Amino acid sequence: MSGLEWLIAVLVMLGAMFVLIGSVALVKLPDFYTRLHGPTKATTLGLGSLVMASLVFFNFVQDELSMQQLLIALFLFITAPVTAYMLIKAGLHQKVTVFAGTKNQHLMQVSDQQTKE
Repeated sequence: MSGLEWLIAVLVMLGAMFVLIGSVALVKLPDFYTRLHGPTKATTLGLGSLVMASLVFFNFVQDELSMQQLLIALFLFITAPVTAYMLIKAGLHQKVTVFAGTKNQHLMQVSDQQTKE
């Protein structure tokens, strides 16, 4: 195997590992906020790595310049944090309960005070 094939294989394996970790986090974490945090971070990295592997494969192995993959990666890295932020804000407005072991319980009280004003 050439160095380019090794790079593609590493990016695919890394991406698959991050997507798996994000999926397990979605199932195993205790409340809405932590369930949102794990998949957002891990799956974004995993899908980004898979798209980069595809970009390397098609650009260097098949000699096809594909802007679609760059746009996919850009769209992914822009929309995932925005979506997570919007879901968190919706959860705060709906007063979704927080896991008792969460360290920053005072943030929920600050949110309650802001919604009353």
